[in-house]
Amino acid sequence: MGALAGLKILDLTSMVSGPVAAMILADQGARVIKVEPTAGEQMRHIGSKHNDVTPAFFSCNRGKESIALDLKSEAGKEILLKLAKDADVFIQNFRPGAIDRMGFGEEVLRNLNDRLIYVSISGFGEQGPYADKRVYDPIVQALSGATDIQADRVSGKPNMFRIILADKVTALTAAQAISSALYAREQSGRGQHIRLSMLDTMLSFFWPEGMGGLTYAEREFDPKQAGGAMDLIYETQDRYITAGVISDKEWLGMCRALGREDWIEDERFISASARFKNVGERKALTAAEICKWSSAEILQRFEDEGVPCAPLLDRTELLEHEQINANGSITRVDYAGFGEVRQARPAAQFSETPSHIAGPGPKLGQHGVSLLAELGFSPEEIDGLLRDKTVTVG
Repeated sequence: MGALAGLKILDLTSMVSGPVAAMILADQGARVIKVEPTAGEQMRHIGSKHNDVTPAFFSCNRGKESIALDLKSEAGKEILLKLAKDADVFIQNFRPGAIDRMGFGEEVLRNLNDRLIYVSISGFGEQGPYADKRVYDPIVQALSGATDIQADRVSGKPNMFRIILADKVTALTAAQAISSALYAREQSGRGQHIRLSMLDTMLSFFWPEGMGGLTYAEREFDPKQAGGAMDLIYETQDRYITAGVISDKEWLGMCRALGREDWIEDERFISASARFKNVGERKALTAAEICKWSSAEILQRFEDEGVPCAPLLDRTELLEHEQINANGSITRVDYAGFGEVRQARPAAQFSETPSHIAGPGPKLGQHGVSLLAELGFSPEEIDGLLRDKTVTVG
C-alpha cells in the first residue's frame, strides 16, 4: 500500500499544474477522483487520441477515477458536495474567485468538512493587476525571468524552456505542500487552505542560483553576468556530449584527458574563481579540443580521469539507455485498449509504502455510475441523472 492509502482527493483541476499534483498523490496511494465538465477538461482535446485518451492527458491523470458533472445544475452541485463531505483534499485551479461563484468556495466546503485540505492554484496569485488574467505556462516563464535565464549566450535573445516547466514545478510544489498539510492535520485535527501561484513557484525555483545577483541588495549585479558559469554542450566528431568541471581535481582531470597539461598551471584557470572569471575563454579552448575526439573515446577518457560527463541523449534513446534501464526508470504496462504504455515511474521510492501507477488515464466519466452508486443514488436516480446530462459517460 502506498504512503497515502486511505486518503480521498477531489481533483477539479485542468491542464497540467493541478492534474500532475493529484497524479503524484495517486501514485503514492491516494484515491483521486477527477471531477470534469461534461465535455471533458481541455487536456483531453490536445493531441491525437488512442483508445479515446491523449498521451498528455494519460500522463497527467493516470490512476484516477473520472466523473463528468454539470456543475451549473443543482443536481450536479449536490453530487459534488456529497463527494466533498468525506474528502481529505480538494484541489482547484480556476481563476481567483471563480470557484466561489460556482458555489464551492472554502467556506462552503469547510462547513461540510472541517478537516478538508483546500488547495487553490492560480497563475499569478489572488491580488494585483494580473490576478484575473488568463494564464498558460509561457506567460509565467515570461514574468519569472525564465526567458532571461535561457537567453542565447551570444545574441542575448530571450528563449523559453521548450517544456511546460512552470506548470510542472507548481505541481511538485503543490504535492509537497499537500503532504505537509496532511501531516499538520494529524497534529491539530484541522484542515487548512493552501494557496500557491505558478509565478511564486517559479521565482522560488529559480532563485538559488538563477537570481544570485539579486540576493544581496548591497552587492546587486545583473544575474546574466554569472550566466556562463556552467559547462554545457560540446561537439565531438560524431555527437554532442556534456562535461562539467568545478573543483580543481576535476579541472586537472579534464586537462589530462584532453592532453593539455599546459593548462594546469595557466593563471587563467589555476583556481575555481579564475576559471569562473575566464569562463568564456576556458569553454572555447576546451570545445576546440573536445571536437577532435569521437564521443566514445573522449567520454571514456573523461571517465578515467573522474570528469563528470555524459552523452546528450535524444528522447528515443532514453528507452534503451543502460542507466535508465538499470534504475527501472521507465515502466512498461499493458492496459486493455491501450496496449503497452510507457510511463516514467514514480520518482520517490519508498521502502515500506511503495508508490506505483494505479491504472491508466481514465476515459471521460468512466467511473461516474459507480461513484454515484457509492454515494447512495439508486439505479433509477442514476438513469435520470444520465438522461438529463447532469452526469455524462464518454
